[in-house]
Amino acid sequence: MLQRPPRQQFAAICHRKKKKTGDLEVLLITSRDTGRWVIPKGWHMPGKQPHSIAEREAFEEAGIKGKATSDPIGFYTYMKKMRGGHKVPTRVQVHALEVKGAVKEFPEKGVRRLEWVTCDEAAARVEEPELKSLFAEFAKMSQYALPAAKKAAERA
Repeated sequence: MLQRPPRQQFAAICHRKKKKTGDLEVLLITSRDTGRWVIPKGWHMPGKQPHSIAEREAFEEAGIKGKATSDPIGFYTYMKKMRGGHKVPTRVQVHALEVKGAVKEFPEKGVRRLEWVTCDEAAARVEEPELKSLFAEFAKMSQYALPAAKKAAERA
C-alpha cells in the first residue's frame, strides 16, 4: 500500500509572563472535536510564511495578538482525524509566540476553552509525547534564551 508523506501544520506556543511574579505561562486551548488540550495550529496557506500562519491561528482560535519567532522551536507529529473519520499523519512545526495582547471577540470564541498554565502543567495535559517534550524544552529555553534575546534587542 502506498503511503503519503505526513501533512504539514504550523503552530504557536503562546507565552507570557505573569505581571505580579514574572512566571512564564503558556496557552492551551481545547480542540473543537474531542476537547483535548492542544496549541493553536493550522494548515499551510499559500503565500504565507510559517510563523505568520502560527500568528494567524493564535488569533483565530484564541484571540491572541503577538509576534512569533521566524525560526521554529521544534516539531511534533500526531494522527489528525479528518472529516470522514480517517486519520492522517501530520507534522507540526512549532513557533514561539510572545503575547502582546488579546481581544474579546475572535472567530472561534465559544468553540474552545482557553487556559494559561505553566509549561509543566501544559506537558501534563497534552497527549502528544513530542509536544510534551517541547514544553519541557521551552521552559528551559525561556529561562535563559528569551530574556537574554529581549535584553539584546533592547540594547540594539
